[in-house]
Amino acid sequence: MEYKVVPFVATANQQNMSSTTIAQQLENLIKVHSENGWKYMRLESVSTYIQPVEGCFGIGQQKPGYMTSYQVAVFIKEKNEVFSDLTH
Repeated sequence: MEYKVVPFVATANQQNMSSTTIAQQLENLIKVHSENGWKYMRLESVSTYIQPVEGCFGIGQQKPGYMTSYQVAVFIKEKNEVFSDLTH
């Protein structure tokens, strides 16, 4: 099996902030990758700690460390799987 993990960052603004809009964005991501033979498995959240930034010799711009998380879509397909052209 082959796996592919791609970032998923949903975008919304005041006019289109709805769960339907977010779902359509995920659906579009799935469609794009399924056209290349990838099967959608799931959406995962990956958390990580961002190290603090200290100024030079304790002087200058300092930024504290913090936790953040990213959403990634996981896809799978058989190794060396060949897909025929759907337009024949």
